[in-house]
Amino acid sequence: MVPLTQIWLPIVVAAVFVFVASSLIHMVVKWHNSDYRPLPNEEAVLDAIRKGAPGPGQYTFPYCADLKEMGKEETRKKFERGPMGFVYLTTPGLPNMGKLLGSWFLLNLVVSFCVGYLVSRTVAPGTPYLQVFRVAGTVTFLAYAVGTVPNAIWMGKPWKVTLKEIVDGLVFGLVTAGAYGWLWPR
Repeated sequence: MVPLTQIWLPIVVAAVFVFVASSLIHMVVKWHNSDYRPLPNEEAVLDAIRKGAPGPGQYTFPYCADLKEMGKEETRKKFERGPMGFVYLTTPGLPNMGKLLGSWFLLNLVVSFCVGYLVSRTVAPGTPYLQVFRVAGTVTFLAYAVGTVPNAIWMGKPWKVTLKEIVDGLVFGLVTAGAYGWLWPR
């Protein structure tokens, strides 16, 4: 067992590596740019949403508060007529990129800390690089990648997008594993 105080450096370095890898994926490679498409009647949809004045939150349509309602003819007709979907609304205004990037980095630190905790409880000091790499990489991959799958299953998120996010998780797992393997206490 390795005390967490001895692995603060791999925790921070792994978080920085994931942040940099994510930035490269989004700003240089830009392979997520095709994940979103515009609505053909965007202004009409935006006008309809403004007219309804919903606050920030998560919405579904057609709305069904209870599965028992699925048995009602009127509810079934709404679903059959379509469309069906999920909408996430935030407060109006330009995105505060500083706040968003800060929150993303904080998440990277939390994930890296959790990875460090698990690795520190399962891997001894002086363990060879590849063994540390394997444990840290697997846990990090699970943290970043597997959590994206339920949105494809339940929310209709395109599987193509989900697979890209899984590849992102693999990249994040590899860079985190590299940091932990490199900086693991000897």
